[in-house]
Amino acid sequence: MLDVLKNPAYRHLFLAQVIALIGTGLATVALGLLAYDLAGADAGVVLGTALAIKMIAYLGVAPVAAAFAERLPRRTMLVCLDLVRAAVAILLPFVSEVWQVYVLIFVLQSASVAFTPTFQASIPDVLPDEKEYTRALSLSRLAYDLESVVSPMLAAVLLTVISFHSLFAGTVVGFLASAALVVSVALPSPKAAEWRGIYDRTTRGLRIYLATPRLRGLLALNLAVAAASAMVIVNTVVLVQAQFGLSQRATALALAAFGGGSMVAALILPRLLDDMPDRKAMLAGAGILVAGLFVGFAVANYALLLPVWFALGLGYSLAQTPSGRLLRRSSHLEDRPALFAAQFALSHACWLITYPAAGWLGARVGLPVTFAALGLLAAVAMFVAMRLWPAGDPDEIEHTHEGLDASHPHLSGATPMGQGYRHSHPYVIDSYHAEWPAATERSR
Repeated sequence: MLDVLKNPAYRHLFLAQVIALIGTGLATVALGLLAYDLAGADAGVVLGTALAIKMIAYLGVAPVAAAFAERLPRRTMLVCLDLVRAAVAILLPFVSEVWQVYVLIFVLQSASVAFTPTFQASIPDVLPDEKEYTRALSLSRLAYDLESVVSPMLAAVLLTVISFHSLFAGTVVGFLASAALVVSVALPSPKAAEWRGIYDRTTRGLRIYLATPRLRGLLALNLAVAAASAMVIVNTVVLVQAQFGLSQRATALALAAFGGGSMVAALILPRLLDDMPDRKAMLAGAGILVAGLFVGFAVANYALLLPVWFALGLGYSLAQTPSGRLLRRSSHLEDRPALFAAQFALSHACWLITYPAAGWLGARVGLPVTFAALGLLAAVAMFVAMRLWPAGDPDEIEHTHEGLDASHPHLSGATPMGQGYRHSHPYVIDSYHAEWPAATERSR
């Protein structure tokens, strides 16, 4: 997997991602302490509202940001967004009112939601080879998992010698270092082939996503992933400390078991995907998630919880990590930022459903019923994914055009067929292909 780091452009981008992730992790810890400093016993309300604002930014800003990403130099855009995030981190230690936290969090998350899809869409441009790109996806997944472990540990060490306000300084350094690394890389910034209005550019990623069968299947898998991960993120502390009566350290270890399963999957995925189709691997991951949630119904002690959490982490990464390959297969170069932004927004919409469901059900009807309910949701989502995403999913599809003139450049080499012209090429939704060919049309 590490061979992909021999590519200097990707190596710099990967280091930028890792450093920014650590800075974001430090900010997350510091934000919780800042909320307690400002609101005391009401810190949970402050954090809950801040997370809600984060989700609003994720859902509302991502498509709009993607609409402009195709018109702006990609490297300049990424650097400016890193500088905006650094500026917010500088201001956070000086806030004295809760509403100021909310405003700054909205700005910070809006910049992050514009940065992430643009960054992700740049990786396949830097690594056009599919095997290298697959390894980069697994390495990126590994970086996210390591960040969830390393940042809290680093914060705990730093807090022994500095105040929590100083943790924001680490975030600033992280974003500035990320910007410097992005500056050192030459990134292609493709221009759209034709001018499109703001509505078309804002909704383009979503329309491509929902018109592509494999991506409709991915959306269903996103819901299965969100159901399992919400159970882990929301209810681990309730299970470990309230139900089993154990310590915060035991809670951290349980979360580490989940992260460990995800890391193992990230390590085996590059070899696995060399021989196995994405659909089969991702459905296998979803199956592990469904099984893990239903087994969780019977978990009665901590010793049983750890392997269940490990299995859920394994399924989580198997079902989620290859999604970048699907997005890459399903779009032209100029449409990738919009499509990655659509995936970003839609996947977080799934979490917006499952996070409150996991918390509300756990509090009202108990954790065993919550396991069963989320397991049922994940099972239905997996079944829907199997129906929406055809088992036979070739890149090239033979199809007929009936609305283009015979002299149109797109029809070069096409064969006359009835009222139209028939040809075959890697099929994606674009200006010439507004919808997916029906099975009867493809088989003609």
